[in-house]
Amino acid sequence: MTLNNLLEKKKLRFLLFGGKGGVGKTSCAASTAVWFAKNTDKKILIISTDPAHSLADSLDQKIGGEIRPINGIENLSGLEIDPKTAIKDYKSLMGMSPDESLADMSPIPLDEMGFGDMLSTAPPGIDEALAFGKVLEFIEKQDEHDFDLIIFDTAPTGHTLRLLSLPEVLESFLGKIIKFRYTIGKFVGKLKSLFGRETEDDRTMEALETLKESISKARVDLSDPEKTSFCTVMIPEAMSIYETERLVTTLYEYEIPISNVLVNMVYPIIPDCAFCKARRSMQEGNLETINEFYSDEFEITEIPLFDIEIRGIESLEMFSTILFANNEN
Repeated sequence: MTLNNLLEKKKLRFLLFGGKGGVGKTSCAASTAVWFAKNTDKKILIISTDPAHSLADSLDQKIGGEIRPINGIENLSGLEIDPKTAIKDYKSLMGMSPDESLADMSPIPLDEMGFGDMLSTAPPGIDEALAFGKVLEFIEKQDEHDFDLIIFDTAPTGHTLRLLSLPEVLESFLGKIIKFRYTIGKFVGKLKSLFGRETEDDRTMEALETLKESISKARVDLSDPEKTSFCTVMIPEAMSIYETERLVTTLYEYEIPISNVLVNMVYPIIPDCAFCKARRSMQEGNLETINEFYSDEFEITEIPLFDIEIRGIESLEMFSTILFANNEN
């Protein structure tokens, strides 16, 4: 089986790759992006949400925190979400300087009231949340950001599970922040009026409401099987099977549509190599388990272990022929 089933999803907008660290998520995500860019008329954006970015290494070219066209592949662009930049964006939304905290903005002694520590840091996972908002902006503003398909190269499983829970967590956190900021803003405005000082228009509430709406919309879009598909990447080893099962269970809980299971690094059959035969025998038992678990619900693709490093456009194109084998396009 291959990833050709994804071609049947005409309204597909979000494609996510996730799994245990070191199983080849980035190679699978980058190869898929390269294939779609070269074999369809879609404009593709691939985004890395992994704090330890390897997307640029996989493509063998610089990407960074701004959208950048990928050299050598028309209709493909890349973006690596920079947590530091995201935190600055968050503080900018709040009308804060990079060194300020919410506690610094208050006219009342929040430290003495026990709120200083809570408000001195950005909410957990705000970088991924802003990534959601950024992607939704691309989808909503087609005239400005004309991307047809956005592919996520996600962080290892634990980070991805936290990312999936962010809409709920941040919706709650931001709701409290918005109410707090509104209350403090009204209080400060009254103080300024008492001293005859003019008050400036405060756009913080508007900005935070927009971010909150983006997070809510992300929840809806990520659970829409016509718009979103999740591809789990694993290797035929016991630890990877256990972690994949945990990921799949959580994806079900958050109603994230799963379509494909990619089993990477399958050992070739080499009769004269005792080590290779032992590894292959171990993997065959695990492949049987994987098929028992997932073959009834998902498309399973076995990807061989290559004797070269998958890095650069040429090797990614070669890798993609396995993912989309036997496709006439």
